[in-house]
Amino acid sequence: MNTHPHTRREFLRTTARNLALATAAVEVPSLLAQVAGERPPRAPGVEVLNPRDRVPVGIIIDDSTCLVNVNRFAMPQFDEAFGGKNKTYLRNWREWPVEIPDSFVRKFGEWAAASGVKGKWSVVPFPACVGRLDRTLPGWTQRELKESLDLVRTVMMPNWDIHPEMVTHTRVIDTKTGHPYPDHSLKFMENWDWTTGKSVDEIADYQSYALRILKNAGLTCEGLTTPGGYGSSARPQLAQATLQAVREVFGAEVPHYFRDLHDRGTESVAPRVEYASGLDGSDPRCVVSILACTGDWTGGWDNTPPGGADKFITEDLQHGRMVEVITRGEPALMLAHWTGVYWNGQELGFKIFQEVVRRLHARFDNLIWMKLCEVARYWAAKELTRLERHGNLVSFQAPFACAEFTVRMQTDAQGAPRLRQREALVPLAEVSSARKLAPNTWHRHEKVVTVCFALAKGRSELEFGA
Repeated sequence: MNTHPHTRREFLRTTARNLALATAAVEVPSLLAQVAGERPPRAPGVEVLNPRDRVPVGIIIDDSTCLVNVNRFAMPQFDEAFGGKNKTYLRNWREWPVEIPDSFVRKFGEWAAASGVKGKWSVVPFPACVGRLDRTLPGWTQRELKESLDLVRTVMMPNWDIHPEMVTHTRVIDTKTGHPYPDHSLKFMENWDWTTGKSVDEIADYQSYALRILKNAGLTCEGLTTPGGYGSSARPQLAQATLQAVREVFGAEVPHYFRDLHDRGTESVAPRVEYASGLDGSDPRCVVSILACTGDWTGGWDNTPPGGADKFITEDLQHGRMVEVITRGEPALMLAHWTGVYWNGQELGFKIFQEVVRRLHARFDNLIWMKLCEVARYWAAKELTRLERHGNLVSFQAPFACAEFTVRMQTDAQGAPRLRQREALVPLAEVSSARKLAPNTWHRHEKVVTVCFALAKGRSELEFGA
């Protein structure tokens, strides 16, 4: 959630301008360009496509958790941190509901499952300091908390990544005591500058604390979401700390995080695979930065009037941010906040998403809905798999397994391609069009052959007939 009076995009643009005005004696890397790490050689003439040659889409939902309407409790804490001088937080928060009920979580989750919609749904571990999800939530019974966590596991987790949005999304917790620091200023609010000047280990310790609460509560995470400006001035440390914390607590092979968005313009919104290392060894590592491509146009974290479906895709299906990004073939991940989706029971954001999804399916037949962990894993495999070509034989050395890995190459060979993994042949079926590609299928169009298969970790070979 962005609780800064400016948007994430505006913050990044301003910071980039300030860096550009700094002394020219030191070369400053691009603001979003973390260390890429290792990259293997790639065979010329072999192109790795999107999964199944489709465009990934998804919804990134921030500020959600079990039962607690996070921002009803966050608003007065933000107001206090600013000393009452920021009009953004002078809202009628007392009139907002204390709870976003599980009945709405079920309604939303079942709609998503029926519609094929996937994405990320935050679970703030210690929401606005109300109570810890692995212990108790004052104001709700233990049975209600247990049933809410069960609902997340059974209804949400099949189609949604679960992320901590740090610990409280408001005040910074002392991980040694488990209590908020006594300082109520901006310096000790998660959404602002607490991470500035912190080491990788310090940030990783804090993020591990958040992850362990969700693990204790029976939830599984492969990534995390930053609240507001968290990590904005500590991007290298944030990326490395995420890699360290998510691997340590959950053993995830490909940790990922959501920090940034571009809601307009032509700058790429493709995932950024960072800090890749050990690709040829037994312990390959990387972390993936996931970017959203839209603004929060479904009602906002603070129940502002929603921008509406047209900003995503217009009624005539011809324009809108989603059309722009999907047309250029990059993952199109929409942003929303749970408070705005629910909108004090009016469900304004939910209604907008229902219409957006209807329009997207009416316009496009080449979409693939994905969880963020699936997007992250695919991009890690796409960028970090070693590809070598010798005539009609293409070999793959993959540090990470990946479903629906899709490659395209031009060849004069007329026979069917043959896939070999772990010394065994894997049957491949020919399909009549690229739209019908699925794992272990292939399609030919003149001299161009496209193959989709489940990429195994380690070595695979794809040989085209003579």
